[in-house]
Amino acid sequence: MGTSDATAKVDSPYLRSLLAGGLAGTTVDLSLYPLDTLKTRLQSSAGFLASGGFRGVYAGVGSAVVGSAPGAALFFVTYEGVKRSLHSGSFPVFGTTGLVMGVDEGGHARLVSRRSAWSEPVVHMAAASLGEVAACAVRVPTEVVKQRAQASQHPSSLAALQHILAQRRTRGVSHVWRELYRGWGITVMREVPFT
Repeated sequence: MGTSDATAKVDSPYLRSLLAGGLAGTTVDLSLYPLDTLKTRLQSSAGFLASGGFRGVYAGVGSAVVGSAPGAALFFVTYEGVKRSLHSGSFPVFGTTGLVMGVDEGGHARLVSRRSAWSEPVVHMAAASLGEVAACAVRVPTEVVKQRAQASQHPSSLAALQHILAQRRTRGVSHVWRELYRGWGITVMREVPFT
């Protein structure tokens, strides 16, 4: 295996997105986690002090670490994939405004497609929106588990997850899915405009 093999792996836009997204997401989540804990405790129905106050601001960080890298990586891989698909011409509505007389790569006069001025922003908005929806598939369950640990409903993320999963025996699998994805729709509606 030569140098070109190693370079080819790094040059993959999907691998680069996967690694960069995972590292960026984990860094941001870990650095802002104490603020997120305080916000969750302030919003808790039990009250700030009863939910832990300023103690244990990293309570529940396990779920954030476990879900952060996959969620961010899934966003960037989806974003890059959708962007490439939309640019490839598979979806002409995003890339062209019609055919015009032009010159092809060989210098011959031909009918060629013309990109509209608005197609580039629309491609990025569509790719980012779909990337956010994909990321929420990972982010929402980890947020549910994390917030239950942050609000001192459970001593750790693992205990919160085990509590949710244990409900399968008494309430069924569909209940567990509803619990893990509680707030998914509103989270997507909140996140997509900011992407």
